[in-house]
This record gives sequence, structure tokens and C-alpha cells, in this order.
Amino acid sequence: MSVAQSWQQCRTAQFSVQWHASGTVITADGELDAANSDQLASYVQRNVSRTKRVILDLRGLEFIGTAGFSALHRINVACSFAQVHWAMAPSAAVWRLLRVCDPDGTLPVTDELDEPLLKAAGWAKGYQRPLLQLVPQAR
Repeated sequence: MSVAQSWQQCRTAQFSVQWHASGTVITADGELDAANSDQLASYVQRNVSRTKRVILDLRGLEFIGTAGFSALHRINVACSFAQVHWAMAPSAAVWRLLRVCDPDGTLPVTDELDEPLLKAAGWAKGYQRPLLQLVPQAR
């Protein structure tokens, strides 16, 4: 059950937050690049003071540039400083960036199978896990 929700829209991206009794879900949709990655980091920093647990839902990001990765590191530092446990749920674009920029897996990652907060927020937004596509074996 969501206690409250707010959102912010900036160039090519939209950010929203849902406060739940067990934590906070911050969602980013659209494209994250040098023009708006600072806004995401600031948006998260403004909202971490209200909770001890944050899930950063990035499943709606279609693109993320290297400036977005820098924002994720700033979010990691801000959450650590505020003693907030956090994790992100990446989209395919975010996974590609993490494989290149964070090969050691230093940034925390989760998904809706492991995270009840994310599961509730995802179902509310209508997200569905992609179906597997069977490919016939070449002869």
C-alpha cells in the first residue's frame, strides 16, 4: 500500500517516488544522459532522508549514458552516508552499462522476484517480465 507519491519530469525522463511502510521506491523512466542525470541523483538524495530502505526502479529506462553511471555512484554514496539500504532494478540498457562500467558488481542490484517493494510497484505500473522466445535449432 502506497502512503504517498510524487513525481518530477525533466528532459527525456520522468522520476517518481512511492513511499511504503517498508521502504521507498524511486522510479526513473525514459532516457538518462548528461542532460538529466544530475536531476536523478538530486531527486534520490532529496528522498532518502525519509526512509531507511530505497529501491531504485530503472526498468523503464530505454537509454542510460555514462553520466547516468556517475549518478548511480553518487546515489550509492548518498545512501551510504544516510545509512540507507538501497538496490536498483535495472532495465536491459542499464545492464549493458553495468557490464562495462561495473564489472565487479559493486552497485547493488535486485529484481521483482527478490524484492516485495519492487514487485508491488511494478505490478501497479503494469510491468511484465519479457517472455522467452524459443529459437529453432539450425540443422
